[in-house]
Amino acid sequence: MIISKELKLTDAQLAEVEAIVAEFDCRIQVIVGAHRCVYAILGDEQHELMFNRLIGLPYVDRVDRIESAYKLMDLRGELASHPIEINGCRIKKDILVIAGPCTVDPQNPNALYETAEAVKEAGAQVLRGGVWKPRTVPYSYQGDTAALELILEARDRTGLPLNIEVMDGWQLDMALEAKVEILQIGTRNALNYSLLKEIGQKTQNTETLVLLKRGRHMAPIDEFIAAAEYVAAGGNPNVMLCPRGTLPGLDDYRNHPDESIIPLLKRKTWAPVIYDPSHAVGRGEFVPHSSKAAIAYGADGLNIEAHIDPATGIGDDPKQAITPEKLGRLIKDVEVISSLGRS
Repeated sequence: MIISKELKLTDAQLAEVEAIVAEFDCRIQVIVGAHRCVYAILGDEQHELMFNRLIGLPYVDRVDRIESAYKLMDLRGELASHPIEINGCRIKKDILVIAGPCTVDPQNPNALYETAEAVKEAGAQVLRGGVWKPRTVPYSYQGDTAALELILEARDRTGLPLNIEVMDGWQLDMALEAKVEILQIGTRNALNYSLLKEIGQKTQNTETLVLLKRGRHMAPIDEFIAAAEYVAAGGNPNVMLCPRGTLPGLDDYRNHPDESIIPLLKRKTWAPVIYDPSHAVGRGEFVPHSSKAAIAYGADGLNIEAHIDPATGIGDDPKQAITPEKLGRLIKDVEVISSLGRS
């Protein structure tokens, strides 16, 4: 990783650096940070001559070697100080709460609008809502592009930024055209490296955030972080990790809650960790317990399914969404838990 003496290299300096690393079958990925640019060397970095030539350039301050499979996401890297913010929330300093329905119901737009207003009043900073849905059975409701227009209207009404899951290139393009603030990559696409690379490339040098969920089948810590590396290597370092429970499920829980991996992630990567209690436990009555545990373990935020009237929702809302009233109480509770952890 190349750190320049100035905030960024000139075009001529960058061209010289790129020419040097190309001689060793490497390439440069420019990461535009909030305060300075970072120049990541991608490829086999085990070339002493390459490093010596780079260090000898008069405009290079230093070249950091990170002996890690995920050089950009590694806790020891230059991006460790990279700030990620949304809607006034300084993630890792403030608790980020994403809330909204599992599935946007095109037949009941008022439920979405009322939910959006209610979760904002409860204290959520981001509105979530399933526009397109990955479903195990092909005959289940798969979402509807018409739902995108509804959630965009909800954003206009509330001013809340959006978190929307995308599963392929055309959905990604629609979300980017709509200026969706957070792109969610679901558990079924957690290792879809082509999609991860495409998202990184199409959102490079933007403020778009990416929320990457953990794979369902006990994805190891290193595999989880390495998946995030694909997005960062594409040019977008605004990546957040989202544990959401794994398989096999545990008794009456939907999945096996995995809050306990949060400290393990934080030992290895600087990426914020936003926990999803709704999918971890799969039942609304357990969501507050799972949420509080995650914050106690050090989570930087929560991604919660909430609905103005869960029983009338579609998708998973009837069984795992919580009401905005419960959400408001939960937000107050986790803020207390977080403050105790920081004291």
